[in-house]
Amino acid sequence: MQSLAKKRIAVVGLGLSGLATVRFLLSKGIKPVLMDSRSKPAGIEQIAAEKVDGIYLGELDANRLAKMDIIVLSPGLSPTHPAIRFAVAQGAMLMGDVELFARFNSKAVVAITGSNGKSTVTMLVEAMLKCSGIKALAAGNIGLPVLDALAQPDIDVFVLELSSFQLDTTNSLHSVAACILNISADHLDRYAGMAAYAASKQRVYQHTQLAVFNLDDAATTPEQAEHTLGIKLADSDYGIAEHNGQRWLKVAGEPLLPVNDMTLFGAHNEFNALVACALALAAGASREGLVSALQQFVSLPHRCSLVAEKHAVRWINDSKATNIGATLAAIAGLRPGVSGKLILIAGGDAKGADVRELSSVLQRDVQQLITLGQDGPAIAALKAGSIQVKSLQEAVKVAAKLAAPGDMVLLSPACASLDMFKSYADRGEQFAAAVKAEVL
Repeated sequence: MQSLAKKRIAVVGLGLSGLATVRFLLSKGIKPVLMDSRSKPAGIEQIAAEKVDGIYLGELDANRLAKMDIIVLSPGLSPTHPAIRFAVAQGAMLMGDVELFARFNSKAVVAITGSNGKSTVTMLVEAMLKCSGIKALAAGNIGLPVLDALAQPDIDVFVLELSSFQLDTTNSLHSVAACILNISADHLDRYAGMAAYAASKQRVYQHTQLAVFNLDDAATTPEQAEHTLGIKLADSDYGIAEHNGQRWLKVAGEPLLPVNDMTLFGAHNEFNALVACALALAAGASREGLVSALQQFVSLPHRCSLVAEKHAVRWINDSKATNIGATLAAIAGLRPGVSGKLILIAGGDAKGADVRELSSVLQRDVQQLITLGQDGPAIAALKAGSIQVKSLQEAVKVAAKLAAPGDMVLLSPACASLDMFKSYADRGEQFAAAVKAEVL
């Protein structure tokens, strides 16, 4: 990238990625202007005021922004914010931290997006590469800001989880492989509709050597890519096949390992594993590395994780299911392994999504529905006999009274958590604590 030394640069939004951007620019000898719409953003005390060219908190100043050459925008702030739009109209260049990363990075990248499952696939790919002797590092939406990752020494491959918000401000990212796992209604409080949301996800395929997509989800099909690989469970090259009397993962046309040897369970995780294999192989992983990772991988917290099993009742924490598609995937993946009733706890902030998309699955696969939160009543209305509660602890008490041997109690909210909790992790931790207090 051309020198930033003489550019007027504003970092707008001082969350994790924004603060990482500030550290990166300071390391390059750049003194940026810092802005945040919040009056007291967490972590601002990390930045010495004398090292930057001003810190402005509160309502964004459009006139000040318009004087900038470059605006590095947090993914938490929309590019359609009036002050941002005004500055861009005056000639300011808009980018995110991933775009800045792309312009300075010289290492291989695997890029992963989708409405659901991207964290699991990101960590699986990192594990597969590491088990193959490749120095890999997962970063991006998964927690480690990309510009902090860029500062790490001796990395061979960056494995990036990317949200639609991050992709909106990214144009130059080159990757050895990229994928969209799936697209379901999410963030419709920020996008004009599903078409706009899907178009944002499609940006991950820009400048990729291999576009991996979901054959069962047409919206993931690459609109522009030279080399593509479609995956579905029933496919012949990447899918599930009978081998030696067992169900095996088939990768690149050859059996890889028995499904029962994987630490992950559920049809959705079988698909995630296949995609991870394709991406990791494209980045140089060995088949032995794939097998080793799949046999050792530990499920991510709050993603279809077993909290307790008591009196033949399994309690599953899927608090990370913050949209409808994630809950549908969890039910589809888990229901075949439940001999009794599936008791679902759902509700929260649906973020503008149409909860009626849950209706058919609630009728067919869920025997008892318990709801809570802002959009709990709307979800409860989809199934006769639903029980509405005021707290997660009450939901657990009700579920415990209803559960019998062979049943599964699944927390998979289909909604964001911030109407009642600090985060989806806080929601999951409260669920686990309530389960342990009630049944153990």
